[in-house]
Amino acid sequence: MKILCVSDQIDPVVYSASIKEHFRDVDLILSAGDLPMDYLDFIVSSLNKPLLFVSGNHDRPDHEGGPPGRNGPAPPGAGLIHVGARVKREEGLIIAGLGGSMRYNRGGNQYTNFEMTLMIGKLIPALLLNRIFRGRFLDILLTHAAPEGIHDLKDLCHRGFRPFLWFMRVFKPRYLIHGHIHLYDIQTVRVTRYRETTVLNAYGHYLIDTGAAP
Repeated sequence: MKILCVSDQIDPVVYSASIKEHFRDVDLILSAGDLPMDYLDFIVSSLNKPLLFVSGNHDRPDHEGGPPGRNGPAPPGAGLIHVGARVKREEGLIIAGLGGSMRYNRGGNQYTNFEMTLMIGKLIPALLLNRIFRGRFLDILLTHAAPEGIHDLKDLCHRGFRPFLWFMRVFKPRYLIHGHIHLYDIQTVRVTRYRETTVLNAYGHYLIDTGAAP
């Protein structure tokens, strides 16, 4: 299976008339936040594949209801699936989502480490059922922020969440896909192995082939 991951930047390779040529063999799209809804809708409409997303810190706050995004809710039937604080099965994969960033002002979709721990707690019943009935907790954790100490930065806004490290140790997702950390230098590391999980920064776009070695 091939997964197109996007986050934070409208990528000209994706947002182009040749999107079908570049990504015709993609099976699933994952958005790690801070992208306009019309951009996500363009991707879905062009590739005709499901798109799962979480909210970024610049998106509509989750508590306002409806699919969050800079341009408001997606139109009905757009094929966009919000997985913030949810566990979802799609294309044979089990995917959990945790949106938002570390709290740094009074904006929406910002959390403390304690608040993020509470959000993780809401996922645990579904994860345990997956372990019992499907033999694994999940395959992918989709987040906006990075884990603490992996791809994150020193300023509070871009600091990673400590509970994500615990999550990876306990639930062992194959991938943790995040956004939020912009990549301005091609030498910046965007893929890191943490125990049994591959942590990947989806800034711009990144293609995953789940059949390839991590």
